[in-house]
Amino acid sequence: MRILLINPNTTAAVTEQAAAHARRLIPAEIVPVTGRFGARYIASRAAAAIAGHAALDALAAHVAGCDAVYLACFGDPGLLALKEVSPVPVVGMAEGALHLACTRGRRIGIVTGGVLWKPMLTEFVAMLGLSERLAGIRTVAPTGGEIARDPDAALGRLAAACHDCAEIDGADVVVLGGAALAGLAERVQPQVKVPVICSVEAGARAVVAAAGLAGARPMRPPTESVGLSDELARMLRAEG
Repeated sequence: MRILLINPNTTAAVTEQAAAHARRLIPAEIVPVTGRFGARYIASRAAAAIAGHAALDALAAHVAGCDAVYLACFGDPGLLALKEVSPVPVVGMAEGALHLACTRGRRIGIVTGGVLWKPMLTEFVAMLGLSERLAGIRTVAPTGGEIARDPDAALGRLAAACHDCAEIDGADVVVLGGAALAGLAERVQPQVKVPVICSVEAGARAVVAAAGLAGARPMRPPTESVGLSDELARMLRAEG
């Protein structure tokens, strides 16, 4: 099994961190790809919009020969567009983690880095139809990129935010979200009385489950374009 792991920001170290974590967890060949253009780390709506394009660009260039796609960025920029055009199943990190959380508890909390993510994640949860299951979203000031550079410095704040999700917001399961936060859930767990889910792990396991389940994609009209990569332009023209 070959899994295309797309990190649609442009920090290769985060891509490798997520890929290394996934390799330890799932029986598949991981093909990691970093966004060709865009923000170093996604922490705003503008950066997320650009990341959606970068994810499509990466998909078109690298999906051949893969069995599924893992969009390894919490918040899943471009997820629905990827699902629309991909020849194989696509699973987003946040999508996979939130669906797993729904099997572990009734009320879900989310903790991530970057204060601007709260409204974006609120909208994403609504898009998945899970708003009624959401207990709360808490963010810490350091962005995911800053946490990746110095995870120990952020660990206390992440643990406190997870604790508050449970004690104040009433969550009975908490998702610790972000590619740069891979492996931190187990370090936070002793300070939180409810299960803490690692989004990188949950997404990786979900994409393995999705591989091989490809169904018919919705019909879409061929789209002519200007200025895109040759691979993406061909994909949008539905040339295969």
